[in-house]
Amino acid sequence: MATLSEMLQALIPPTQRQTAAEVTEALDLGSGDRAGKRSGFLIMLTLAGIIAIAGVLTDSTATVIGAMIIAPLGTPILAIGLGIVTGHLSLVVRSILWVLLGLAIVVVLGLAFSVFVATPESLETNSQVLGRTSPSFMDLLAALATGFAGGFAMCRRDLSAILPGVAIAISLVPPLGVVGVCAGQGLWADALGALWLFLSNVLALIIAGSIVFTLAGYARDPGSSPVANRRRAYIIVSVLTVVIALPLVANSIVSVALARWSVSIQDAASDWLADDDGARVYGVDWSGTTATVEVTTDDGQTPPIDDFRDSLASVIPSFLGVVVDVGQGVEVTIQ
Repeated sequence: MATLSEMLQALIPPTQRQTAAEVTEALDLGSGDRAGKRSGFLIMLTLAGIIAIAGVLTDSTATVIGAMIIAPLGTPILAIGLGIVTGHLSLVVRSILWVLLGLAIVVVLGLAFSVFVATPESLETNSQVLGRTSPSFMDLLAALATGFAGGFAMCRRDLSAILPGVAIAISLVPPLGVVGVCAGQGLWADALGALWLFLSNVLALIIAGSIVFTLAGYARDPGSSPVANRRRAYIIVSVLTVVIALPLVANSIVSVALARWSVSIQDAASDWLADDDGARVYGVDWSGTTATVEVTTDDGQTPPIDDFRDSLASVIPSFLGVVVDVGQGVEVTIQ
């Protein structure tokens, strides 16, 4: 059976392993050419923010992807993980401040660009907004996988070519742009959802990066702090990740349940109207725990409501409300 050392060498061969100093130089905005690194970070982040927000407002996936490629926000986030592993509190704090500054810059840009939104309702049909205001547990899993990929790419010299792909895979700047745009239009629930997506991605990157940097042996590097309380840092990051993950898990469960109930309601409505050849069932919309099913019939009349109510009783929970919209402003409450 392979030892831990052999497994690590298989993942990160010594000939390809970058030293802790090299990784620190790549990730720490406070080492080496600080002025050049920081100015480059601010310039590229501002441009990425503008491109991302423009892509969101025009509902252009290609434009948003372009912003994700050049966005440098992943650098200080991975630096937080490196600082935790090497026990350098100053690197952790410095990197957190850069992440917060980046957050503020992009959100403010979003607020400024929100003046170009015609109406708040136009954002409700924008796929770039919808995809970032209701994060799920799968988003967190994707961010964790991206964090592992980014960490390995930083540790191994031969994987640097995959970094643009890693940047595309993780969504950091676009959600912040959505936060600013939605907040500027008073859509606070959507802004909070996008912010939650950003925070979950940040924590996923930190924890995945910390694991990879630990596997790479940077905690035992001569430059690491011998007295740092790494266990406390790991516990804090893990607790924050759980706090962020719980709402995402709940949202995923609710989304799956609503999708299944929608299918059940549509099927029950179709069976209810089966004897009317001109009847149509168009879909189900949810408002809280109340579903509205839109139907039309040739004469505007529907079969007895009790038949539909009895069908629903066996396929959806009793706490859900169902309203039938038969057109022309006529709605019938089922339960």
